[in-house]
Amino acid sequence: MGKVIADISMSLDGYVTARGVDLEHGLGIGGEAIHAWVLEQPRSPVDDAVLADSFTRTGTVVMGRRLYDIVDGPHGWSDDIGYGYDQNQSAAPPCYVVTHQPPAQVRLAHRFRFVTEGVAEAVAQARAAAGDKDVVVMGGANVVDQCLAAALVDELHLHLSPLILGGGTRLFELAGPTTLVQRKVTESSRATHLVYEVVRG
Repeated sequence: MGKVIADISMSLDGYVTARGVDLEHGLGIGGEAIHAWVLEQPRSPVDDAVLADSFTRTGTVVMGRRLYDIVDGPHGWSDDIGYGYDQNQSAAPPCYVVTHQPPAQVRLAHRFRFVTEGVAEAVAQARAAAGDKDVVVMGGANVVDQCLAAALVDELHLHLSPLILGGGTRLFELAGPTTLVQRKVTESSRATHLVYEVVRG
């Protein structure tokens, strides 16, 4: 069985989006810089390897409703770009969306399943479908926080971008005291990729 991995990019001051998040600006105004390690081309060999390894190991994805509304919106994912960005989207993993109410219409219906019973149930369903691969909790911040607070996460993968935003959506508002063991640090000019084991109990 694979691991449950919370995987998210973050600014140096702890924000995963800039201010002004809406359907037009999924990462906030100027928030794309948090994901420069993925979005800017040419991508460095280090960043490319981190992205490719994650895509290969991912069996299923868990996300929150606000993130879903952005990725399934008009400026979001498509059949050519989505999870793993320019990886093979025909092999993109199914996504489990934590929501109180499933949407009336789903643009990319073949990619999404909706779970109304909370994060623990979403992770359980995703684990059952992932087989030997990993479940990746990709966000937003609230869903990552909920999973950490509920002790559902085996590893935390942070992609620390070299910028200070000064505001936006902050990570770790709900998690509370959490013991981590640093397992891996990989550096590029656009990000420091950090892997932590989450110590439970």
